[in-house]
Amino acid sequence: MAEIISSYNQDILQVSKADLPWEKLSDCNILVTGATGLIGNCLVDVLMNNPNKDYQVYASGRNIKRAEKIFREYTNDRSFHFIEYDVTKPLSTEVNFQYIIHAASNASPNYFVNNPVEVIKANIDGVSNLLEYGISHGMKRFLYVSSGEIYGEGDGRIFTEDYSGYVNCATVRACYPSSKRAAETLCIAYASEYNADIVIARPCHIYGPNFSESDNRVYAQFIRNVLNKEDIVMKSTGEQFRSWCYVVDCVAALLYILLKGEKGQPYNIADESSNISIRNLAEMVGAIGDCEVRVCDADSEERKGYNVVHKSIFSGDRIKALGWIVSGTMEEKMRRTIDRLRN
Repeated sequence: MAEIISSYNQDILQVSKADLPWEKLSDCNILVTGATGLIGNCLVDVLMNNPNKDYQVYASGRNIKRAEKIFREYTNDRSFHFIEYDVTKPLSTEVNFQYIIHAASNASPNYFVNNPVEVIKANIDGVSNLLEYGISHGMKRFLYVSSGEIYGEGDGRIFTEDYSGYVNCATVRACYPSSKRAAETLCIAYASEYNADIVIARPCHIYGPNFSESDNRVYAQFIRNVLNKEDIVMKSTGEQFRSWCYVVDCVAALLYILLKGEKGQPYNIADESSNISIRNLAEMVGAIGDCEVRVCDADSEERKGYNVVHKSIFSGDRIKALGWIVSGTMEEKMRRTIDRLRN
């Protein structure tokens, strides 16, 4: 069991060996919002497990009970601090944060259907509240974790950072991509008007072991089926073709963007060896868990939350130019994800 559990930890530790200017973080306060989410949780793990850390990590989130559970190993570490914080409200603390990594966002489709107003407010108000605080409290750089959904429905091409596809804004589901687009523009506006140093990350579809109980994205549902020894149930034919990335690789990319990215620039995050259809993803997860894959019709409420984009493939040229590289296969990393959750 120890060997299986250590694989995710070894992935985490490997990031600290990346060729990055870590000295930029020395004696700095780093705020990570959305720290109890899939990406934020992993980012905190990477920062806290860096054997050479000489900085303070401030993890923020709304769910104290979840935070106490997932960050319990850092309770007695003086370099770790948890802040209960809702990004839709102004930040109230006296800490000067040199680096702010804004990863707080409701990315689960059930929120898009049931709480679209809150999704929009969190994405737009969160950027505004954090930048207002950062600008007046010694911020050196702000990293906004946006989403690859800002590209919308494309015309078949691979998405580069200068491309923008179609989003039907007159739908409830558009609450997420439309507000992410607006939040990116707000970042650029603050950079222009207030000379704020801002960089933007656009992750593709991310998978890993730290998803929450309420996350109903397809990969999380497939993994739950495997853990419960159930058939994997697809609510579509699974023809949608997507770029994917393991969460630890995504976090490594975020650190490359934070420490080496060009001011004002957006960067895609995608493992170009992990482009796969939803159907093939289900079959991969099913094979790992020895489960069957079957298709059932989705109900009307489930369809409202669906990502209607048929093809979403990202170019990784810009992030690779910073030195970010990925090794290993998606199947290996999905297996490690499932093994960690099992054990």
